[in-house]
Amino acid sequence: MFAFSRELIPQDWRHLLGDYFDTSDWKVLKENIQNELNANPEIIRPEPQNFFKALELTPLDAVKVVILGQDPYHSPGLAQGLAFSIPSKISPNSREFPSSLRNISKALSIEGFGTLSNGDLHHWAEQGVLLLNTALSVKLGEAGSHASLGWKSLIDRLISALSIQKPHLVWMLWGGHAQSKLPLISQNNDQMILQSSHPSGLGVYKTNTPFLVTGDKDSCRHFTKTNDWLVAHRQKPIQWVNSASAKDKQIQGNLFSQG
Repeated sequence: MFAFSRELIPQDWRHLLGDYFDTSDWKVLKENIQNELNANPEIIRPEPQNFFKALELTPLDAVKVVILGQDPYHSPGLAQGLAFSIPSKISPNSREFPSSLRNISKALSIEGFGTLSNGDLHHWAEQGVLLLNTALSVKLGEAGSHASLGWKSLIDRLISALSIQKPHLVWMLWGGHAQSKLPLISQNNDQMILQSSHPSGLGVYKTNTPFLVTGDKDSCRHFTKTNDWLVAHRQKPIQWVNSASAKDKQIQGNLFSQG
């Protein structure tokens, strides 16, 4: 039987959360998640050892960008513990490939970075992009099913403490749910806050701040603005499209041109 405890959270992030683990909020979350794991562990996603994958892959000292999602993918075989990310084996041409990732790839292409070769965003996380959902578990087939179990208290505390601890962060707030966290973000540390519609479905076009412009004529330019900000603050920009994939494509192109 899997035991849900604070030790699952990397030490640097536990330290950031401070006395949160002494609160009733943590007790409620711990009891609720443990009850779910005891009752139906086979229908919970991601697997519990991956609940805090985003914090494991992006240490506190390395965070440069925060992208907030809502809850993990509730379809089988998708959730990894990273917001928006899915396993690389899922083809971009398959019906399983989420519309949010299709639209993220479109935006990257419009901005001149190229397209995603797959939906695995581990390479973002490893460069300092915290891919954080605001609920870290879900039942298969039931979107939002764990949103009321107490994750909010943990994630809200983390967002607030992170924005105080780290200056010059970039926050990508896509959609109303992510934007509801805006009051938690400290304005005292020169944070860059980028807001747009959520990249999933047709809603991507339908707000005053669209993620994509109708007809895919332009994007919100969040990826370009982020890199400009990082460079201006003497930080390394993000390689949004996997450099190995881009290099492979260039090699293939050179081979064809030589023929």
